[in-house]
Amino acid sequence: MRIDILSIFPEWFAGPLTTSLLAKAAARGTLDLRVHDLREATRDRHRTVDATPYGGGAGMVMRADVWVNAAEAVWNDLPLATTAGATEPPPDAVYVAGGARPRTLLLTPRGRPLTQAYARELADESRLVLCCGRYEGIDERVHDLVATDEVSIGDYVLFGGEVAAAVVIEAVTRLVPGVVGNEASPRDESFTSGLLEYPHYTRPAQLRGRGVPDVLTSGDHGAVERWRTEQARALTRARRPDLLADEGPPTGGHAAG
Repeated sequence: MRIDILSIFPEWFAGPLTTSLLAKAAARGTLDLRVHDLREATRDRHRTVDATPYGGGAGMVMRADVWVNAAEAVWNDLPLATTAGATEPPPDAVYVAGGARPRTLLLTPRGRPLTQAYARELADESRLVLCCGRYEGIDERVHDLVATDEVSIGDYVLFGGEVAAAVVIEAVTRLVPGVVGNEASPRDESFTSGLLEYPHYTRPAQLRGRGVPDVLTSGDHGAVERWRTEQARALTRARRPDLLADEGPPTGGHAAG
């Protein structure tokens, strides 16, 4: 999978993309991670990406022309400076048609909530482009001309889209075959089956008067699986009952689902 990131702070990603499993997957060629400096698509010597909002109001708004030029360059594997200052594509550039552009995600509080199911949907793509906004907001025309998806990671506001982009990248790429060493791990985790994940235990067997449930050391794999299912459902009912909203009242004997 290839992931392109557009940001005015490309250096922010130096840590998140160069450590742990992401770095290993990139080294193997399983992931192709590219970060682009949005300011390279600007038209003035100050590399201006924002302006005051029409109609007045607080804060600054990111310019649509800069975003459109940058996105079109990235879509077509051109240097961002190729389209700097252009209002229309240069005649010698072959641009991706609107309907055929890569899946392009704009990180925004008004977007579709990121869920495990949505992450799995995105993991099926061969390429993603992530757009990280800043300031008061982004010109509405960017939503129309650039984004194929608007994505939110929660009901709160951040300084910018970089943190949200990192969350999307981790949630999605760990579902890409070959990124996580144990391919069973993503299948067993919270939300994958519609439930929170069951409790985990490891050594030591005793710690300050607290032990390990006997079933986990019984050697009875069937009993272990039943216990894990029961614990997952109990945790979900206690912590996130909204995930069980469609199951109706408890009747006993539920299977994991």
